Amino acid sequence: MKRQWLLFSQVVTVLVAIWFVVATLKPEWLSQRTSSIGGVTLVEAAPNPLGTPMPGSFSSAAKVASPAVVSIATTQANAPAHPFQNDPWFRFFYGDREDEGPQQGLGSGVIVSPEGYILTNNHVIEGAKEIVVTLSDSRRVVAQVIGADPDTDLAILRIKLERLPVITLGNSDTAQVGDRVLAIGNPFGVGQTVTSGIVSALGRNQLGINTFENFIQTDAAINPGNSGGALVDVNGHLIGINTAIYSRSGGNMGIGFAIPVSTARQVLEGIVRDGQVVRGWVGIEPMELTPELAETFGLKQTEGVIVTGVLQNGPAANAGLRPGDLLLKVSGQPVKNVGELLTQIASLTPGKSAKLEVVRRNQNLTMDVTPSQRPKPKLQK
Repeated sequence: MKRQWLLFSQVVTVLVAIWFVVATLKPEWLSQRTSSIGGVTLVEAAPNPLGTPMPGSFSSAAKVASPAVVSIATTQANAPAHPFQNDPWFRFFYGDREDEGPQQGLGSGVIVSPEGYILTNNHVIEGAKEIVVTLSDSRRVVAQVIGADPDTDLAILRIKLERLPVITLGNSDTAQVGDRVLAIGNPFGVGQTVTSGIVSALGRNQLGINTFENFIQTDAAINPGNSGGALVDVNGHLIGINTAIYSRSGGNMGIGFAIPVSTARQVLEGIVRDGQVVRGWVGIEPMELTPELAETFGLKQTEGVIVTGVLQNGPAANAGLRPGDLLLKVSGQPVKNVGELLTQIASLTPGKSAKLEVVRRNQNLTMDVTPSQRPKPKLQK
């Protein structure tokens, strides 16, 4: 009996050792099985337990964020008829033309509040006669426009439904290049789609897309219809609103841009609380510092923004700023280009003093400026 028990224990020990070696060096062997179909032998992977995500899967983040991402369909007014539509000669040469019907538009949005507030892009809903929001559970409802901010291309909608899924706001200020992200939206109207990528760059500006630019760049696929959708981190938390792509063909080329959630939150709070986004303004005309301008003004610095004009009796003029001054910092934040300067000045609170650090004739100066509210742009006639 002892000999049999000893033999059994030795066999078990050898088998466990073999299993350990295989599990360490060739784990895929343990997850494979063979089957035969009509004499053809197939090697199959062992099925994952139901509900268990695949290794490296982002399904948990997608499940958390996707319900709060909605599809937006807009209807615009009929295109105006041609002014010579009723002219007999026009109709003789060009034929009868039927009036074009209502134009349709597609985009995406993100539910950010149980009260039904939705963040989306201004260009998604601009000029819309009717806006219909479709939720992930197929509920459809007409949305109300609460307000829009063309300077950041953001708009706020509101819907009135119960049991709304709400996304969790993340922290875009702590995002880093290389972080994994998911883009969720309704590209080309095919239905809700999730794509993955990384944060390719931060603080992208001077792209000519918006007045105030501070984009998160990502290679997660963003296509027409994704505008206004969510850019989320691996936890499913919102870090950006997908806005634009760089493309020569109209489709994704791996360069997409999202508005940071920190900016989107400021716009949301301003529009809901005040009906508009209140921004600072000091009344200067800035220009990028070039080697030629540095030589003209006798500057030794290579970074900063040169002030080429100051509005008379404006906040900057009252603070002592002059043409030719080199702006280095606004409220302690370094200024590297005109885009950053506009964003930093816009973030100042009107009526609250702020410090400007400048260089004048190679002498460092600190000035206290009290910004005014940024005036609305005049509409061109």
